[in-house]
Amino acid sequence: MTVRNLDALFRPKSVAVIGASNREGSTGAMVWKRLIEGGFDGPVWAVNPKYDMLDGHACVGNAGDLPDAPTVAIVCTPPSTWPGIVHTLGGHGTRAAIIVGEARDDDGRADVQHTLAAARPHLLRVVGPGSLGIVTPALKAHLGAPSVTVRSGGVAWVSQSNALTNAVLGWAHARGLGFSHAVALGDEADVDAGDVLDYLASDPGTRAILLEVDSVKAARKFMSAARAAARNKPVLALRSGRSDPADALYTAAFRRAGVVRVDALDDLLDEIETLGVGRVAAGAMATLITSDRGVATLATDAFKAAGDTLAPCPPGAVDALAQALPRARPGNPLLLGSDARAEHFGTALKVLADQRSTGTAFVVHASTHSAPVEEVAQALVANQRYAYRGLLACFFGGVKRETRDALHEHGIPVHTTPQRLARAFERLVEYRLVRELLMQTPEGQPARAPEAIDAAQAQACAALSSGVTSLDGDEAARLLAHFGLRTVPDDAREDAVVDITVELRDDDNFGPVFRFTAPPEHDEARPMCVFGLPPLNPVLSDDILSNSAYAREVAPEPVLNALTSISQAVSEIREIVSLKLVLRVMKNGAAIVAPHLRLSANRTRFAIMPYPRRYEETLDWRGQRITVRPIRPEDEDAHREFVESMTPDDLRLRFFGAVGRFDHSQLARMTQIDYDREMALIATMQNDDGSIRTLGVVRAVADPDNETAEFAMAVRSDQKGKGLGRLLMERIIAYARSRGTHWLIGEALRENSAMIGLATAVGFTATRTEDPGVVGFRMALDQPEVKGEGQNDRQKGVAPAYGASRSCSGTR
Repeated sequence: MTVRNLDALFRPKSVAVIGASNREGSTGAMVWKRLIEGGFDGPVWAVNPKYDMLDGHACVGNAGDLPDAPTVAIVCTPPSTWPGIVHTLGGHGTRAAIIVGEARDDDGRADVQHTLAAARPHLLRVVGPGSLGIVTPALKAHLGAPSVTVRSGGVAWVSQSNALTNAVLGWAHARGLGFSHAVALGDEADVDAGDVLDYLASDPGTRAILLEVDSVKAARKFMSAARAAARNKPVLALRSGRSDPADALYTAAFRRAGVVRVDALDDLLDEIETLGVGRVAAGAMATLITSDRGVATLATDAFKAAGDTLAPCPPGAVDALAQALPRARPGNPLLLGSDARAEHFGTALKVLADQRSTGTAFVVHASTHSAPVEEVAQALVANQRYAYRGLLACFFGGVKRETRDALHEHGIPVHTTPQRLARAFERLVEYRLVRELLMQTPEGQPARAPEAIDAAQAQACAALSSGVTSLDGDEAARLLAHFGLRTVPDDAREDAVVDITVELRDDDNFGPVFRFTAPPEHDEARPMCVFGLPPLNPVLSDDILSNSAYAREVAPEPVLNALTSISQAVSEIREIVSLKLVLRVMKNGAAIVAPHLRLSANRTRFAIMPYPRRYEETLDWRGQRITVRPIRPEDEDAHREFVESMTPDDLRLRFFGAVGRFDHSQLARMTQIDYDREMALIATMQNDDGSIRTLGVVRAVADPDNETAEFAMAVRSDQKGKGLGRLLMERIIAYARSRGTHWLIGEALRENSAMIGLATAVGFTATRTEDPGVVGFRMALDQPEVKGEGQNDRQKGVAPAYGASRSCSGTR
């Protein structure tokens, strides 16, 4: 359940095939043949006691006879042999194994468990069993039994299905398309979809990820990995089973993670073309270029059906087109005329290049005598650089292989119908929208006084201590009132617009999830029924509310505040294991009706970690009252002011180079963090006008294994030299140690003597790096902490609230 040693699978240096064979039709023969035909240029070894040589390669009798430890081994033998083979390989130094065979019965499943036990002491990773394998075309590494030799490309394919993976690889091969990696996970006994997403998120050769899953095994890890990946590159997911009762929950989970869900395999295949070939910066607008009126009508209908928007043709473009292409009819679609020649398509791209509002360029063309497809394609290749937001093409009837390959080489995706092109673009726009949702800065809720939260906590604890496991009516209303929620009687229906039933239920996989239902409006065909993963904020609540047709009839703010407050109640009071109430939405307000809460001392963890309030601390510092706490999305404006207050030299020392102004997306990355993997503690104080000023920040970002966390720190330029850096540093060390991280590491420019001095003073060891101008730091956190002379716990930064909790048990 980590990314540890996954580089052995995706960047192997040597390979062994256990059970390699030349027996026609055997698994060992298929795997060996594909490895050799693929052209992998590292050492390869065959293991089978029946052969001395296999296709010119020496063959050894068993894994213990290998001359060196292979980076990865492909195991093609029966299940009963797996534990012994993995034990031998692990002791030899092999870091990963792909098990191609399947565990079909109880004995086979027991063998899988023994295999994992044999792998664990050596940290050897296991893919499968029942895996088609892993392909990395750039290294010519075909590790398994794919149906074809796979070309190199920019899209990664990750699937739980062998048959579907083979079908997709074959489809892409026939169209000259390739992959950065292709992964068939099999039974996911060890390596699962979350692990692979984590690896691919930072893989420079992967521009987009296409994911096919039926189910997610470790929801919390999957959500963290998917959110990290979707912040960096498009992630599209296909899940079959729309009739599955859990399907709506998967839709909500994908959207919350910034993953675009597609409805059909055809849609996913089209994205191999669009994302693997092109580099399209999809905005909301596009301009359609064609020569024929009938083609223009078909394409326009396709874009309208997909929900895409054709950009208005700006006056500047109309005048420029009239001069450059007098026989064309300016507009959108841009009609070049039935007698247009190939070079006219290139001219259109040049003219539109100066009109940025025209968006992405689409060329849809059916071959004519004056403009054959091959000549139009050459014109697009020659003028592709003018399409600043990308260029996509659709040629009815397809193109020759040489023409297709030339278009691909220049980053121009080619589709066969306007419908496929329009849907492909729709998904790019959808990715931009869900990524913006992931990066949005929510408006802050009114801060709940700690006393109010503590009072709600005390009520829950008192109920449990007296044997009460559910709160109804007035008792439930009293607890929820601490979060600003007003309760009204069921018969109070004045100005009521709709009742939304809100339920918190514990899903076996995703943990606590919300379910929101409401009746249809008038003759609307479908009632509202959507899921939401807590914690929610006003932006996420708005995304949920938008699913109801009633949203346009009410003032949104009271509803959003109520939904967010309900989420805050279950996030803060972990003893609430289930909830059911009615949110009565009125024209200008919202209240709750008939609340019911069920309590328990043990609740499943959220799939997305909520704001960790237990790390908040208020203290006196140099005669001022400051607060040290985790950063929140609402801190973006204060963080912008904090960064802008720093001198250029301080910024250079912090970011290892000259930096300019930070835009919203960069600041969102700094303030919207995944608390399950990253912590940013900020020191703040209140200005005279009541606003919050950020004085300093320290971060620790852990790898998915929680083996190592890397820290970074910045202090406001006018606060340097006052000890704030040490105060923050000691707290991030205490935080990382409390979550079980083994090592804390960091770097500083050699000229940054203040940072170097601070790091060594608090216990880091200075280390060399590959860059002589950079000093590294390293601290073992699982060693006993030694206090310096005269230092108490407060001076060491271990505040009483750290690691503590306001739960009934006193721990989290």
